Amino acid sequence: MTAHCPEDPSLERHFKGHRDAVTSVDFSLNTKQLASGSMDSCLMVWHMKPQTRAYRFAGHKDAITCVNFSPSGHLLASGSRDKTVRIWVPNVKGESTVFRAHTATVRSVHFCSDGQSLVTASDDKTVKVWSTHRQKFLFSLSQHINWVRCAKFSPDGRLIVSASDDKTVKLWDKTSRECVHSYCEHGGFVTYVDFHPSGTCIAAAGMDNTVKVWDVRTHRLLQHYQLHSAAVNALSFHPSGNYLVTASSDSTLKILDLMEGRLLYTLHGHQGPATTVAFSRTGEYFASGGSDEQVMVWKSNFDVVDYGEVLRVQRPPATRASSSGTLPEVDPLVPPGRGRSQESMQSQSQEPVSVPQSLTSTLEHIVGQLDVLTQTVSILEQRLTLTEDKLKQCLENQQLIMQRTTP
Repeated sequence: MTAHCPEDPSLERHFKGHRDAVTSVDFSLNTKQLASGSMDSCLMVWHMKPQTRAYRFAGHKDAITCVNFSPSGHLLASGSRDKTVRIWVPNVKGESTVFRAHTATVRSVHFCSDGQSLVTASDDKTVKVWSTHRQKFLFSLSQHINWVRCAKFSPDGRLIVSASDDKTVKLWDKTSRECVHSYCEHGGFVTYVDFHPSGTCIAAAGMDNTVKVWDVRTHRLLQHYQLHSAAVNALSFHPSGNYLVTASSDSTLKILDLMEGRLLYTLHGHQGPATTVAFSRTGEYFASGGSDEQVMVWKSNFDVVDYGEVLRVQRPPATRASSSGTLPEVDPLVPPGRGRSQESMQSQSQEPVSVPQSLTSTLEHIVGQLDVLTQTVSILEQRLTLTEDKLKQCLENQQLIMQRTTP
């Protein structure tokens, strides 16, 4: 990064504690916590408040490949090369429950926006959907013919998108469990995919050094970026929908202006491949991780004013939203007006601004407490099952001893 004006992204702080490459990062809802997974098999929960000790959670028996906070921030999911998914309560105790259904490395975990479901992707070539509160496997999506690297819910929870080493991105209908469309334009393994905040577009990163953006309604390729000199490992949309940040094996992060279809910044910080990147829920920060074992937190700066304006814009009428596009096509470049583009980018699931803040906070608190209570009950059930198993074993051993001692 060559320029140093106040509007440029700036490195806010970095966290050291992992003993191997960082594979995944994610912020909690309130940006007070940042989770990271690593090849060292440990899950770290860092506190954004200075001089606060991080939590180190051990439980996985092999490398952690992915992490994701629940929408409320009261639960944390992780996936591992040990073929399991764990759901953690991110506090000092670090208690967790285990989901088992995949038969190979779990590459991706993602909570639905309502917190009720979890989608996972694996090297067993499947995408699986789980019930969070019932701790139950629901169904599999099984049309990929190679490892599935990533799977994400749409903002409204109706669609799922997945990316695979079979060089395809697949769009699924969650209710019918059918594959709606396959995008086959990538020239190599597809490493990462995510939905635009509006839910109308998806962006995918590939081993062919590219980032591609498609419209999920028309399935047209809208934008195609070839800016990195090595594989693109991860990407993240700014909550406004106007910007995209990418992480690459060329060691850089790049920030793209999606409205103008151009590169804004190239950030140099990691020594070696940048493996993961994620914006905070407000877009004020973004975090990155790399093979250098470091987690870096950057202050966005570049969109403080724009994003404030976006948050103040009322949700447009349904008829207008359905008729307006989200992102311009880069080739040919047709930049839309800033005001119009910001208004059209509003997510259809966004709450109206008329909802009182106190009520919203109370509801979020109730949902969060429900998450924690459900998780606690699940942990107690597991402990009870273990106790019952031990009692049964003791009784069986006692019966064997009695049989041997009886003449």
